Amino acid sequence: MDPNVTTIKITGYRLASNSKIINALINAVRNGKHVTVMLELRARFDEEANLEWKERLEDEGVKVLIGIPNVKIHAKLCLIKKRINNFTIHYGFVSTGNMNEKTARVYGDHCLLTSNRHVMADVNRIFNYLETYKEGTGPLKACKTLIPCPTNLRRELVKMIARETKFAREKQPAAITLKMNSISDEDLIEKLYEAAKAGVRVQLIVRGIFCMFTENSKFIIPVKAISIVDEYLEHARVLIFHNGGNEKTYISSADWMVRNLDHRVEATCPVLDENIRQELKEILDIQLSDNVKARWLDNELQNKYKRDDQETKVRSQIDIYNYLYQKAMPAEEGAAAVSTAAAVVVGEGLAYLKS
Repeated sequence: MDPNVTTIKITGYRLASNSKIINALINAVRNGKHVTVMLELRARFDEEANLEWKERLEDEGVKVLIGIPNVKIHAKLCLIKKRINNFTIHYGFVSTGNMNEKTARVYGDHCLLTSNRHVMADVNRIFNYLETYKEGTGPLKACKTLIPCPTNLRRELVKMIARETKFAREKQPAAITLKMNSISDEDLIEKLYEAAKAGVRVQLIVRGIFCMFTENSKFIIPVKAISIVDEYLEHARVLIFHNGGNEKTYISSADWMVRNLDHRVEATCPVLDENIRQELKEILDIQLSDNVKARWLDNELQNKYKRDDQETKVRSQIDIYNYLYQKAMPAEEGAAAVSTAAAVVVGEGLAYLKS
């Protein structure tokens, strides 16, 4: 409804059958905005809903993109252009999860709301690629801040793992912490093996497919790998590399699978704000401390519950909710308890911590 907004572009992978987001986009185009929706028609279990929305959107005058041959569009992106005093401002989001009211009730994800000009420039490049893919992958390769698939991410992951391996071999602190749905890519698993053998501290939270051995006498520091299955579906992807003390933190739509890395359009986004980076790290620390719903991922695939000698029971989904709730509460002096721009989907809705 904002009269200064001129353009909205968004990707839609899984759309609810009664999507308020799509209804808002229809209202936007009726209000004279240029609206583009990248609608992936091959979203498993949601094809019918997406096809119905395609017809409705086109009837309303929305420009609908329906994908690229042999490449699935899995990135979760939004770009909004606003014109103020002859200046164009870009803002939007990069997310690990889908814009779907139904799954948002039961999925845990991270969504970065941002107007960072470097991030948004790359979001714009990705949309340019989606609209002109027949001209080649140039816009993806031109990204300078986001790391897209299928062009850049595999190469950058290999570099970041190799950097940690180098630090470990030089007897410097080195660590990799990863959270995602699945790890099955053989090449990246081999790189993680090399890192563990060099002395990199590797910690993994992987809910689903897991094709890596975690126990090996050659690992200088044992690999810690857990899966958390609880009330809400763990769907976020977060990557943290120690990087010689200057930690690099990313959120991503991509799992470490061949299909994601080589055959999908995905977006991995660096988290540049120190407060948000710290918040993500603390959330991962809570998950790694889970001793109620976490299970060990061992070589025998026994999936035994993670039990330890801690007196305190840590059920991470509840403890993360309490952590965010406390951060959102005003301090006793009346000052705001938080100043981040992170958004974390927890259960029934969005626990939104705004700047």
